[in-house]
Amino acid sequence: MDRKHGVGKLIRELRDARGWSQGNLADALTEQSGQAINRESISRWESCKHKPSLYWLRHLASVLDVPLAVMESDVDRRKFLASFAATAVAPGIASDLLAQGFTARLQGEGPSVDQWGHILVGYGADYMTSGAADIQKRLAVDLAIIQQQCDTPRMWAHAARLMTLFAKTFPGSDGAKAVQWYRMAAESADRSGDVDTRVWVRGRAAIALGYEGASLPIANMFADQALEISDRPTLGRLNAIYGKSHSAAITGDHDTARALDTEGRRVFDQSGSEDAEASDYAVPYWRLGVFRSLLRARLGDESDAIDAQDEARRLLPPTLPRFATHLEMHRGLMLVRAGDRDGGTAYARAALEALPPEKHSLTLRMLMDEIETPGNSLA
Repeated sequence: MDRKHGVGKLIRELRDARGWSQGNLADALTEQSGQAINRESISRWESCKHKPSLYWLRHLASVLDVPLAVMESDVDRRKFLASFAATAVAPGIASDLLAQGFTARLQGEGPSVDQWGHILVGYGADYMTSGAADIQKRLAVDLAIIQQQCDTPRMWAHAARLMTLFAKTFPGSDGAKAVQWYRMAAESADRSGDVDTRVWVRGRAAIALGYEGASLPIANMFADQALEISDRPTLGRLNAIYGKSHSAAITGDHDTARALDTEGRRVFDQSGSEDAEASDYAVPYWRLGVFRSLLRARLGDESDAIDAQDEARRLLPPTLPRFATHLEMHRGLMLVRAGDRDGGTAYARAALEALPPEKHSLTLRMLMDEIETPGNSLA
């Protein structure tokens, strides 16, 4: 395979393997991403006239059901087949995880409800600094165990929050799998009967997908569900509002995005977390600033974006450099929106490169792609 144009041929062959026309693939990508794309764009990719941006590679990987790493690099046929041969170990891994879960259950072991609560607290804190791969491995074991203990409402509530965090460890390399876990988390939350958990799970899914600009129809669906379940000001409702606001900003509905930002600030005043809380389950003022910084940068509201960035930076704990990078890259996006594409791109790239590589996330890389290709261009 010609390495220079491998991705175009790969797209065509994966599409053909599914029996899809170029129009079918365009429809699937439109539904998955929430962004319209036509058959002509698929044709340009497959004919190697243009290479998909990271934004579209992420969605191609999802709808064609391949690892993102396969789409990102111009792999040859041997590497492509090897990547799929490696998945043959998955049943063995699944067997080991299931065995751990059943063994714990049969022996009457496994954490108590209160102990699971403490485990959740630990995961919430670890998520802010640890890599997704490390969190995912640990969560896989705990999910195998807790699934054998879901016989009370409180256990279903704990499982729902663990599933939500597990979904976050698939931030684009397998978008369909992330959505699948968010859906299961929502169903588990419903079994708990706890309104706050039901709202939080859906709100967290909405802000995760909306912030990344991924699967926007699904982000809106979860947000709408959360907002319908309860109108009480909670962190779940806050997340849902900002997930929906980012979706509106990306799709060009700026008036709705700004109105939701105003509503979100009102809800935060009644439900926001303490400044010292550094957990994925918390939204202190600095994290609200991160939400708003990107939102206002996407909207091109320079003054509001700068205010949000400055306020967030002032309160952001120094132990969370990844979020400081987010804020710097938002400023780069703001410069691009203001017309300084080269300057904004260089600013954001410098901010990303200043962060140690092991702390990079796919979310940051997707943001870099958004900055480099405004409007998620098809080229």
